Amino acid sequence: MAYQQHLSREKVFRDPVHNYIHVPDQLILDLINTKEFQRLRRIKQLGTALFTFHGAEHSRFGHSLGVYEIARQICENFARNYPTKTPGDGGWDNSERLVVLCAALLHDIGHGAYSHTFEHIFHTDHEALTVKILTSPETEVNQVLRQVSDEFPQQVASVITHDYPNPQVVQIISSQIDADRMDYLLRDSYLTGTEYGKFDLTRILRVMRPYQDGISFAMDGMHAVEDYVLSRFQMYLQVYFHPVSRAMEVILEHLLQRAKYLYEHQQLDAAFVPYLLVPFLENDFTLNDYLNLDDGVLTTYFIQWQSASDPILSDLAQRFLNRRPFKSAQVTPATVHLLPELKRLVAAVGYDADYYTAINNSFDLPYDAYDPHAANPKTQIEISQPDGSLIELSTLSDVVAAISGKMTGDERFFFPKEMLAETTDNLFASTYQEFQHHILNDALID
Repeated sequence: MAYQQHLSREKVFRDPVHNYIHVPDQLILDLINTKEFQRLRRIKQLGTALFTFHGAEHSRFGHSLGVYEIARQICENFARNYPTKTPGDGGWDNSERLVVLCAALLHDIGHGAYSHTFEHIFHTDHEALTVKILTSPETEVNQVLRQVSDEFPQQVASVITHDYPNPQVVQIISSQIDADRMDYLLRDSYLTGTEYGKFDLTRILRVMRPYQDGISFAMDGMHAVEDYVLSRFQMYLQVYFHPVSRAMEVILEHLLQRAKYLYEHQQLDAAFVPYLLVPFLENDFTLNDYLNLDDGVLTTYFIQWQSASDPILSDLAQRFLNRRPFKSAQVTPATVHLLPELKRLVAAVGYDADYYTAINNSFDLPYDAYDPHAANPKTQIEISQPDGSLIELSTLSDVVAAISGKMTGDERFFFPKEMLAETTDNLFASTYQEFQHHILNDALID
């Protein structure tokens, strides 16, 4: 990698989490200025969570800069304190710094509008699209990366796909404690106004060190690592799995499903055809089609659909835009048999149960529980002993052992809030009462 051009004066970005994000390299600044990276300003990091935590308006742009900054600090620490002296000694080879920084900056560049919901409806894959953006000659990102070498875009992509030959490089970007997770926990905690995701980043970076097969943490920093694992556990329970955020995501999913159904059955008024979405509705899209979408584009279509002649499309659009979430109740194995009857009652008062009810369980959400004993475990968190030996974290920490592999979450039945209305003079009063008979303390009951 011959490209080592430094800026004559370091560029900095003010950041609410890291204070300053330092950019000394021309290549990194050029990547930030590409149209593909600037598009991340228009994609929310937490999707529908902003309907629960109003401060969560931050974008994948800010998160990506934060991941870059943590990776930059890791590389700087490794180069200063753990440089390789002889081949194979497990030290840090600073010639790999640039590939780390580019992979950190670009790891999320393939995320789309309302990314996880959009992926589910239209069967896109943000990781595959990230690789395509990096390696396609038609993108500005690829053109900037090729300033290093013709092979460099693929090298950066191989870090993201975990195929890069040096595990140290891969684990800085993707492991149980990586730059990505550390930034989103701190950033999401700060901007949601919660305390759950806070941990001692400075201490963790100080005790992080390279070894032959990846990254480890010094024994005297174990409690900082333990605190990080607990923070991650709490953020998923309290923020990422929040029932209101999931309720809004259900509405968003059903809204897109309804639009897709109407388009496929030629029932969508011509004035309301979402032309930038048509390639996805027809399952024939290009990379450029994908990059033309962002949260704002979809929101504009939702605004238009409020006036559509189809009552379901119009109503779901209004519920999403005006924050009118579905209500929900927890489902257990003992009450799952009630679901068909509850759906029937929802339909009986005039709602299409396919669009106005849903079963959603947080077990299926992207929660990467720390489980070193899984059949296909992700990287373990290794604690290095004074003699250089490594011990997996949960064997040293009783607290981490207690939550390791715990897939904590719940399954919920979502339905219109109107089903809980207090009405005695309504035509459907008896139906509402029958429905409400099965709801108590946020759970279904017989």
